[in-house]
Amino acid sequence: MATTATAVGYDELAALKLLALEGGLSGEVKVSCSAFADRLDASTQTASRRLQTLDDAGLLEREVVNDGQWVRVTESGELALRREYEDYRRLFEQPGVVELAGTVTGGMGEGRHYITLPGYMEQFRERLDYEPFPGTLNVELTDESVRRRSALDSLSPVPIDGWEDDDRTYGPAVCYPASLSTAGGDTYEGAHVIEPERTHHDADQLELIAPDRLRDELGLADGDHVTVYVEDQS
Repeated sequence: MATTATAVGYDELAALKLLALEGGLSGEVKVSCSAFADRLDASTQTASRRLQTLDDAGLLEREVVNDGQWVRVTESGELALRREYEDYRRLFEQPGVVELAGTVTGGMGEGRHYITLPGYMEQFRERLDYEPFPGTLNVELTDESVRRRSALDSLSPVPIDGWEDDDRTYGPAVCYPASLSTAGGDTYEGAHVIEPERTHHDADQLELIAPDRLRDELGLADGDHVTVYVEDQS
């Protein structure tokens, strides 16, 4: 279920965490508003309102029955909890590094075109201190890494501003410092994960840029396993 513009605050996230702790991440759990209110140290009306807010925001699915409610934390709800988790990791575990695993896959050929555009290339030289190889390395993430990808929200990226020319407007992007390792133990440092604001890739696709052609530097082919270590640039 897609999230909506419904405002979810700390109180709602605390309620979502309790539901997850009771088993709502792995399947449906049955709750009553009165018992849930006791867990929250709040009134029954407040507990009901928080459940409704989570439902409206797409973070929770629920079915009301005569003696309570069946609830389940959605994928969007899990991602919201993971963002909270990564914020706490960032507070207590320095430096911040997010480990993502996947396999090399062929791209759609758009990386070469966009990276070489002058409005982007000038910023790459200035802010990344190198001129990227004209193309990206595409990595298809594992299911676990797709879920962990939300941890990037807790890192501080290098911003790449949007710009325009006589023909069209080009959107902004962010770059995260990254290193790679292969299944054979080869490593490469000095790359960046790049995330355009507008992209045709799904959440399971990761794009990397570097001064060199990463496939050549690491001897990579489609289907090879790699691990990407994404770092906080601050």
